[in-house]
Amino acid sequence: MAGKSEQAFRTISELAGELGVPQHILRYWETRFPQLRPLQRAGNRRYYRPDDVALARRIHHLLNSEGYTIRGVQRVLGEKRGASAEARPQLPLDAPAPAPVPAPPAVAPQTGPRDALAAERLRSIRASLASALEESR
Repeated sequence: MAGKSEQAFRTISELAGELGVPQHILRYWETRFPQLRPLQRAGNRRYYRPDDVALARRIHHLLNSEGYTIRGVQRVLGEKRGASAEARPQLPLDAPAPAPVPAPPAVAPQTGPRDALAAERLRSIRASLASALEESR
């Protein structure tokens, strides 16, 4: 940001302007990513540390450029529910985003004799309906 050093703290409006997102989005991210914990001074005014700024940039990049969901970004960042705010990752700004984890292959459900009977009954009903439809034309 012009006029401020990279080590300077940023207000929520400065960071929101830099990322091009509304302030409420940053507040929402704070609820979803425990690593993102800005200092809060009198009047609940938020001040983002350089590490917070880097993390917000990373989250923004993963969500808006890489196409991740919130849950996907949580997985990428290695978040565990209940992780403490002191466990801040050191994320370099130029680090490439990790590749998305592919979904496990779908497994066909196990079918038994009861399922086979139900399937045959449905086929019979379908055939009856098809013939009734043909007769009505």
